[in-house]
Amino acid sequence: MEMFSGGKFPHLVGRRLSWVVVLVAVLFSGVLLGAGVEAEETDNAAANLPTDAQSVQAAEAVERIGADDTALALVVLDRGGQPLAEADRAAVTDLVRRLGPAAAEGQQVFPAFSDDGESAFVGVPLRGDLPEEERNAAVEDLRAQVADAGLPDGLETAVTGGPAFAVDLSSVFDGADVRLLLATASVVALLLLITYRSPWLWLVPLTVVAVGDQVAAQLVAIGSRLLPFSTDGASVGITSVLVFGAGTNYALLLIARYREELRRTEDRYDAMRHAVDRAAPAILASSGTVVLALLCLGLADNPTSRNIGFGGAIGIVTAVVYALLVLPAAMTCFGRRLFWPFIPRLGDADPTRTGWWAGVARRVTARPVLVASGSVVLLAALTLPVLGAAVGLSDTEQFIDEPESVTGQKVLAEHFPAGTSQPTTVVVPADRAGAVRTALEGVDGVQAVEPSGRGGGQAVLELVLTTEPASDAAFDVVRDVRATADEAAGTTALVGGPDAQSLDAADAADRDQRLVVPLILAVVLLVLLVLLRSVVAAVVLVLTVVATYAASLGASWVAFSTVLDFPALDLSVPLLSFLFLVALGVDYNIFLTTRAKEEAEQEGADPRRAISVALAVTGGVITSAGILLAAVFTVLGVLPVVVLAQIGVIVGFGVLLDTLLVRSVLVPALVTLLGRRFWWPGPLSRAPEPHPEGVASVTNA
Repeated sequence: MEMFSGGKFPHLVGRRLSWVVVLVAVLFSGVLLGAGVEAEETDNAAANLPTDAQSVQAAEAVERIGADDTALALVVLDRGGQPLAEADRAAVTDLVRRLGPAAAEGQQVFPAFSDDGESAFVGVPLRGDLPEEERNAAVEDLRAQVADAGLPDGLETAVTGGPAFAVDLSSVFDGADVRLLLATASVVALLLLITYRSPWLWLVPLTVVAVGDQVAAQLVAIGSRLLPFSTDGASVGITSVLVFGAGTNYALLLIARYREELRRTEDRYDAMRHAVDRAAPAILASSGTVVLALLCLGLADNPTSRNIGFGGAIGIVTAVVYALLVLPAAMTCFGRRLFWPFIPRLGDADPTRTGWWAGVARRVTARPVLVASGSVVLLAALTLPVLGAAVGLSDTEQFIDEPESVTGQKVLAEHFPAGTSQPTTVVVPADRAGAVRTALEGVDGVQAVEPSGRGGGQAVLELVLTTEPASDAAFDVVRDVRATADEAAGTTALVGGPDAQSLDAADAADRDQRLVVPLILAVVLLVLLVLLRSVVAAVVLVLTVVATYAASLGASWVAFSTVLDFPALDLSVPLLSFLFLVALGVDYNIFLTTRAKEEAEQEGADPRRAISVALAVTGGVITSAGILLAAVFTVLGVLPVVVLAQIGVIVGFGVLLDTLLVRSVLVPALVTLLGRRFWWPGPLSRAPEPHPEGVASVTNA
């Protein structure tokens, strides 16, 4: 009965029970980590493409037909805008000879010189069905041979093309889990040390959360074998950040309540039981919101979004289990001395009731109209730049640090038609191939159309486009090609290639936003309705977190376009940022308003007094949690990939904005303005008016 005494939530704490729980957790974690299950992985290069996209179907059709089943790697050579010398041209010819054995069986290495005489490339057709490891080895071998070719001084080279892009993108995530873990753990350790000002207290939550993170990684690997999702570099990194950020937030809230109860209760086990009883509802509501919101991503067309959704949900469940079951046991094993030198003693006054945040609460609730209107104006001003934000990055814009494949592609684009390195493919019935080819030659933006092979009653045509890759102009050309090919073929043609893939990914991202965003809002609203029993409170809190997202997106776009020089947002960034900011941002409002509801039910129904006390006693811990979560998301920037850097900046800034402005200023002001209507239609909205002295001061609370 010790496990359940004192409340509805299981209490795995006691003089012997705490040690047993820690031992069981260590054994369970060790067994799971030792299992070494390998996750089902997805190549990052294709992570944004739905499996039913036309470009994917086109690629599968080309593979079935066996038409030129190669992936073209290109060795680009130039002199920085100067004409190539005769020695340079001779070196290109020699390079063709050297690289001949690298070509796929039945294929030949070939040279091409630009019309302006300033650049050349050597095309090396590799097998298109090479496994990832063999493809990576082939590209690295090409680069090594080029480096050892003894080329003339001043002749610059770069290996680019589809295979090289895939290698450079996957190499970004080599060792990423270790770098992220070290960076995240270091940030969390530093902030916990500052928060607790204790030489060893921070070690307990950090250890519990770190072990939970590794267990979550193994559970995600197991889940990828059983459930309809896989993992990729981006989803693994984001899941780890979620576990560390959310797990540490839950630990901060629980430990704050435990410290509070130690001032009221002599026995540390009873203090922890009371702390768990009071913190668990908010933590479960918060984590439940995040889990349900993440599961909404399971309906997305974008594979990376689905991977993050399922993996993140598993990670959050793991984090909350370790926070509510393992952490309480670990904390009580060491007694009050764990808090040294600031040990909470029985009968000590609670400093939060008269501290800095109590003063903030008094000032905010004293002028709610001014505070609320000022906050809304500021959020609106930060939101305005969203109107000018661009969405969609090409392959060459995916990296913060420019890899060799991007350098080569830029040189290639300056001297050759844009679609030379990555042509658009069209699969049509073989008996209509001639008519389709003639029709496509008349499409604006198509420079050349060549047959590439046929088989099984189908034919493949390759198109060289003149437009910039992955641009709006390229998308318009692909749409025209699809419409023209369908009409000429008399049936649906399959149009693939890099530009078609980018267009399909953009269309999928648009569909995902229209479907998933309303679902996330519905989930958050439902959780708040169940938790707070108030329609008004739920709607107000949802509107505040949506406003936070819009303001953070606008402010971040200013930073991206003026300071960081990002040309656009990645396709997946708006949806994922919305998910994290709405689901995680509502956490702090849940922590604040559930405490206000608790105060109102216990001490009286006046909303101004209840929200003032709630802000006073939770202000410090929630601010610490928000700063920590923002810092953890910013750690995503250790990987030189634009999409992760953008998510880190938007979510990090948004969490700070939510923590320091929305939760601390706007929400208390709105609660004060609405009064008892904030709790409508719950019983608190019908409570009798409090005595005047009940609203005088937080100090007397």
